[in-house]
Amino acid sequence: MAFAVMTLTDAAAGRVKAIVDNAGGDAKGIRVGIKKGGCAGMEYAIDLVTDPNPKDDLVEHQGSKIWVAPEAVLYLLGTQMDFEVTTLRSGFTFHNPNQTSACGCGESVELKPADLAALAAKGGAVVQAG
Repeated sequence: MAFAVMTLTDAAAGRVKAIVDNAGGDAKGIRVGIKKGGCAGMEYAIDLVTDPNPKDDLVEHQGSKIWVAPEAVLYLLGTQMDFEVTTLRSGFTFHNPNQTSACGCGESVELKPADLAALAAKGGAVVQAG
């Protein structure tokens, strides 16, 4: 089983597939990155992918494809991406072990790079795809 930067729940994979199917054309998946912004300092960025960047890491689950931007990898190691529907909102959520805090509105987060030495000490127990 190949190493994966992050994992997807079945709900997230289903939503990604629906987004790609609805986009039509050359859509192949989505790209997850990190950008500066919000009151906590960082935000997750999600964009539609039509032409994958060969430098991105690819995560696949149930036919859905997620590309992870190289500059986001250390912040997303071990993250599980989910899709939730509640009474007031629906959207992707990130269960990220590298998150140190979040703003009150939930739109931005504070992230630290993953501790590679700690991951190696655990025998490389980084989350596997699928």
